[in-house]
Amino acid sequence: MTQQLELGLDTFGDVTADEAGQPLPAAQVLRNLVDQGVLADEVGIDFIGFGEHHRDDFAVSAPEVALAAVAARTSRIRLGSAVTVLSSDDPIRVFQRFSTLDAVSNGRAEVILGRGSFTESFPLFGFELSDYERLFEEKLELFAAVRSQEPVSWEGTTRAPLVQQSVYPPVENGLLKTWVGVGGSPESVVRAARYGFPLMLAIIGGEPSRFAPFSDLYRRALAQFELPLQPIGVHSPGHVADTDEEAREQLWPHYQLQMNRIGRERGWSPMGRAHFEQEVAHGSLYVGSPETVAQKIAATARTVGIDRFDLKYGNGQLPHSALMRSIELYGTQVIPRVRELLG
Repeated sequence: MTQQLELGLDTFGDVTADEAGQPLPAAQVLRNLVDQGVLADEVGIDFIGFGEHHRDDFAVSAPEVALAAVAARTSRIRLGSAVTVLSSDDPIRVFQRFSTLDAVSNGRAEVILGRGSFTESFPLFGFELSDYERLFEEKLELFAAVRSQEPVSWEGTTRAPLVQQSVYPPVENGLLKTWVGVGGSPESVVRAARYGFPLMLAIIGGEPSRFAPFSDLYRRALAQFELPLQPIGVHSPGHVADTDEEAREQLWPHYQLQMNRIGRERGWSPMGRAHFEQEVAHGSLYVGSPETVAQKIAATARTVGIDRFDLKYGNGQLPHSALMRSIELYGTQVIPRVRELLG
């Protein structure tokens, strides 16, 4: 872990409700998302990421476009995806979109590549779920070649071959910062190390300490591949309010609705309040006052051994006003306190 932990935010652009409890149009959610990114920049947050989905409960299907809108109104915050579903996209176009974002933001772009925890993009873009592993492996290999900014010669089974093909625009300074998002598979951890990409661990349930072995595995794999150390990050959901009680009561109904909706699609049992409280107290929900959330982030940073923590601040239909307050508290109180605790 570096001496100063980077602290970011990310969101899938959940379709939120207005103050009367009615869902907002996706267009308004996207405009609010840009305002949230601007506030994150103003209060000193290091990074903001927008995740890609293609379903009616999330508004973001083109993260780079929304991030470019944030770039135009900000000056320092780093901008990235959370995640880009590489398996159902074209690696060349992904690189081009993010190298363009890097240019218009004066070098602030990053991309987090993943297979995605949802599968709606596969039929939408004409890919077979039976090719899930092969698509990601081949496309990650091609993306790594394109990212090198050298003419690419590549051949695989998922697209036409390339022969000494250059890709434009290049990144202005250095290489595009590229993470690989991992949900808990040792094979995925080793794959990220093989390419020398930073590792982003998505910890969305259970005790964060369960993921400490993945940090150790990743660093050992980098050493075996004779590659330099790379950052390790953690992405986990949460919500910050002025008090612990307010944070829990604000988040609970929206979090329950979201998790039960997704759970019905995946055959999970309904979530009860006791499970929610267990995750807040001991699991991977970072919910509470600034002091409570800061203490928990600092504990995870020490236990897992990380260089960045990204709080997934959008959860279900939690209103825009509550999200803005959460961002404000995270930047002005949580981040300074985490750095004090780790100092």
